[in-house]
Amino acid sequence: MGRREKGTVVRTCSRRFWPLTACAMLLITEAIAPPSCLAAGEPAKQSAASEAVVAEPDGYRMDDYRAPVPATLAGGAVVDTAEAIALHEKGVPFIDVLPRVPKPKNLPEGTLWRPEPRQDIPGSIWLVDTGYGELAPVMERYLLDGIARATGGDKAAPVLFYCKRDCWMSYNAAKRAIAAGYTSVYWYPDGTEGWTEAGRPLEKREPEPRPDE
Repeated sequence: MGRREKGTVVRTCSRRFWPLTACAMLLITEAIAPPSCLAAGEPAKQSAASEAVVAEPDGYRMDDYRAPVPATLAGGAVVDTAEAIALHEKGVPFIDVLPRVPKPKNLPEGTLWRPEPRQDIPGSIWLVDTGYGELAPVMERYLLDGIARATGGDKAAPVLFYCKRDCWMSYNAAKRAIAAGYTSVYWYPDGTEGWTEAGRPLEKREPEPRPDE
């Protein structure tokens, strides 16, 4: 019923058994049909990858900060956008820990420095560069002092940490707050992306002055 030419099977049709239109439709269907390994195999791989469970590390995340994050936070609570909105409406302080390149030291006189602007959740405190796995003592103190200001020094007061979606820096900062004795720590891993996707506004923010600038 067919012959092979350069690796392609070409079907021949007998008018006795196949009407011309049926033969043409068969050839067209075979020409445009995607290979089964792409039609079925690829989505399966993507689905398996997206459903992979990310475990919490024993310590802090030390690199590759923009990557899938855990669904849990030992000693704290992970919240989705609806829960974050409810906490925001209750006046819970929100702490943004997105990093930003610091102003270079010893810039030539007259050099204009334009840091990257940041739009974050209204009313937030931006404690810039405090989500790294390892912090210099001066930056750890900057983080802890900022949390203390946000909570009024009450370690039982609720506080929420965020950054961008799939950003381990907010996880690290929340984990540091727990290690420092805070008992009502919330982590919002969807961050500003989740917030805007829910139709909520952002506002321009400048970070709290960092001690090493």
